Amino acid sequence: MRRRVCPAGTCERTYARPHAALRPGVHGYRGFRLTHTGPQRRLVIPRGTVSLVIGFGPGPEPDGPRDGTRDGARDGARSGPTGGHGGEHIRATASLATGLHTRARHFARQGALHGVEITLAPWVAHQIFDASMSELADTVVDPVDVLGPGFLELTEALQAAPDWPARIALVDSALVRWTRSAHLGRSPAGELLGAWDLLVRSAGTITVRDLAAATGWSQRHLENLFREQFGLTPKRLARIIRLRRALRLLITGTTPADTAYACGFSDQAHLTNEFTALVGMPPRRFLAARGTEGLPSHWVAG
Repeated sequence: MRRRVCPAGTCERTYARPHAALRPGVHGYRGFRLTHTGPQRRLVIPRGTVSLVIGFGPGPEPDGPRDGTRDGARDGARSGPTGGHGGEHIRATASLATGLHTRARHFARQGALHGVEITLAPWVAHQIFDASMSELADTVVDPVDVLGPGFLELTEALQAAPDWPARIALVDSALVRWTRSAHLGRSPAGELLGAWDLLVRSAGTITVRDLAAATGWSQRHLENLFREQFGLTPKRLARIIRLRRALRLLITGTTPADTAYACGFSDQAHLTNEFTALVGMPPRRFLAARGTEGLPSHWVAG
């Protein structure tokens, strides 16, 4: 378990790995406490994971005694494009669940927040959520809608927990219980997970035809299964995987031209067009914005 506090002391993050029985489908936990009350926004870049955020109110000082307050633990959010520049804008509430998304989102917040974010592989979300992943693509929902009363029980238990080790243990226990009680018909076929691995290992450059050939399925059947259990078609997922690789290279100082070549884009203009379509701004503007007051680097996330 790792803990980080920002220089201003207004944000605290705790990172933890899930129980071994949950890996690799459950990627990790990120506890957070944000005490800055002014308006801020977080830019979330498209990624190949599902996010479940459990909010349990601002709370007392880190890991101190509870004061009995319960602030917005059952608030959810539903998304919708609101226009503007740079992607979809969403009001950040206490708890939310997001499917895979293909456009950047600005999560706006006002006031203190306290909670934990769970990052899931889409096939794990498909097992435990009461919804097709295609219904959750490019959508933000109240977790109660997809997890039912069990989610509220977990939220209340997290509110009562005295510290982060206790909270992480509660999350582990709930996820183990939910995955074990999931209907067997919602578990992904081995060929489907193999296709996912091929897509990731190729950095999004393998063709859908070759992907289908590796599974022995038709392209249409493969696309239907990807849509149902992951939320997006292989082609749309490949775009996200290539974007993530390009983003990593650009942030570490690789030039746009070299990044385009390394990621399989036809040229720099192709990279710029794709980056703008998915992120809402061209690469150079994004990199410049990471350090500005309007888009603080610690609020740029993926």
